[in-house]
Amino acid sequence: MLQATKVLHTINSSQDLKQLGQSELPQLADELREFILQSVASTGGHLSSNLGTVELAIALHYVFNTPDDRIVWDVGHQSYAHKILTGRREGMPKLRQFGGLSGFPKRSESEYDAFGTAHSSTSISAALGMAVASKVKGEKRNVVAVIGDGSMSAGMAYEGLNNAGLDKAIPLIVILNDNEMSISPAVGALNRYLAKLISGSIYAATKKGLDKVLSYTPPLREFAKRFEGHAKGMIGPATIFEELGFDYYGPIDGHNLLDLIITLENLKKIAQTDGPQFLHIVTKKGKGYERAELNPIAYHGPGKFNPAEGLKPSSPGKKTYTEVFGEWLCDMAKQDELLIGITPAMREGSGLVKFEEQFPNRYFDVGIAEQHAVTFAAGIACEGLKPVVAIYSTFLQRGYDQLIHDVTLQNLPIVFAVDRAGMVGADGATHAGVFDIAFLRCLPNMVVMTPSNQEDCRNMLTTAFSLNGPTVVRYPRGAGSGPEASQKLETIPVGKGLIVRKSKNVGTVKKRIAFVCFGPLLYSALEAAEELDATVADMRFVKPLDETLLLDLAKNHDVLVFIEDSAIQGGAGSACLEALSMHKIQIPTLQIGLPDEYVEHGDINLLLDLYGLSPQKILTKVREHFQI
Repeated sequence: MLQATKVLHTINSSQDLKQLGQSELPQLADELREFILQSVASTGGHLSSNLGTVELAIALHYVFNTPDDRIVWDVGHQSYAHKILTGRREGMPKLRQFGGLSGFPKRSESEYDAFGTAHSSTSISAALGMAVASKVKGEKRNVVAVIGDGSMSAGMAYEGLNNAGLDKAIPLIVILNDNEMSISPAVGALNRYLAKLISGSIYAATKKGLDKVLSYTPPLREFAKRFEGHAKGMIGPATIFEELGFDYYGPIDGHNLLDLIITLENLKKIAQTDGPQFLHIVTKKGKGYERAELNPIAYHGPGKFNPAEGLKPSSPGKKTYTEVFGEWLCDMAKQDELLIGITPAMREGSGLVKFEEQFPNRYFDVGIAEQHAVTFAAGIACEGLKPVVAIYSTFLQRGYDQLIHDVTLQNLPIVFAVDRAGMVGADGATHAGVFDIAFLRCLPNMVVMTPSNQEDCRNMLTTAFSLNGPTVVRYPRGAGSGPEASQKLETIPVGKGLIVRKSKNVGTVKKRIAFVCFGPLLYSALEAAEELDATVADMRFVKPLDETLLLDLAKNHDVLVFIEDSAIQGGAGSACLEALSMHKIQIPTLQIGLPDEYVEHGDINLLLDLYGLSPQKILTKVREHFQI
């Protein structure tokens, strides 16, 4: 068990924190930062982002009356200090483990988690909703949204800002935590704009003088505030945030704890009378741990490691699906100069690092803007180029309207390489890619492929790229089972599955069983099939479905078992049942997949077993259901 030392061990709530004198807070920050480092090193999790928000978390809970005052942490992968300060310090050794603390804010976990977050750019809208609700109910409450500069690249953040700035009676404070990156380095015009604000030495000097007036002469606060507005106008145009209806303050040092407290105290009062306020702070990812400061991307979400030694180079092993995709993308780009690679701020996570290095003019990181990424690809496809969009399953959800209206309706040739399909282990429900089959297969013109291994994944990507319409290749996190991918660029027949195991005694056993599999659970099915002497089919395509193979399996077997690593409702098994119904075929069936609930965080193998997707649990389900 990690030991909280000296000051930190006395803090179990925001009220405990308020008992400290301001002179004790820097020591608390040092202890908290060290505790986070040691904790994440022992469990894995998000490190760089959390080291960067230590002072901010302390200042927020020191100044505001939480949990009555609301704090919404955008994305939430920077909220560990917040969790530790609000009574969850003792739970950190089980962070992101089954039954333990979530790696993100979660309303059911603590009253201090005002809003559940894990996807970006939702904080301002949610916080505005809370502030409006307080106003309607006649409650005097402060509401704070903390959002990063990477998350500010998404359109939803501006929708929230645009709406919030209309009402000067809303006590909303938005804090922009500017560390010049999201997971990958931040990109786009907004990033350049923020950099200009930070480097504006003339305005900074003027603002420093105003801060001094505000600090030493409180009665002159309103005069200084009015003067500040005139000063900004004389020095340069109003910021975009002021144009949207906010009073803008900053940039200020987000690691200067005492200045943060003074500023937040003032803004808390101003917001109650003047409405929406915008505070721009500058922080450093990985703050306090030199290795993370120098390489914040590598330490964004590390596994377990020794802080004294840092991360070690990973030993060569089986390639992950993500690596297979990255290599395929480079190989295909060498063969076809029309290929364009697109990612919404996930260069490292989606495996595009080498592609950017080799084909910088054909690589586009659009920032955290999934909707834009999809329609941007549609525009590229309209002009005869061949876009490949690398995106996580759970992030593709955010571009669903664009997928329908801008891509499939126009039948545009775009390949969607959908990573993190299926369960994702420690990241939990917010990142589990278990709904994509259901929301993709209902779209006209869409082709949906489910590789069971790395070799299949590469061949399916090649096949998808050869087609003249929208295609999805969905693959899981990690390496999985089955053969390694070759270096070839080979296609496979569209809409055709394979029999990978044939029952040795079809026609003679008591119940002739066929496993109808979609994706990497094929290997769990094969293991279970040995016990039952079952036929196993790798369907490969959810859409178009291989109905010929399905009907043949139904004709020659007594029962069919549909197996997939996604939601049962509307999933691949449902597609099979629809096809059987259309052909008026009645046969006993069983759907094995994920039930109508959200999959919590935990070890992936534990979760597979818990949800009945391990070989032994598949075997048990089949025996019980068909009384074998």
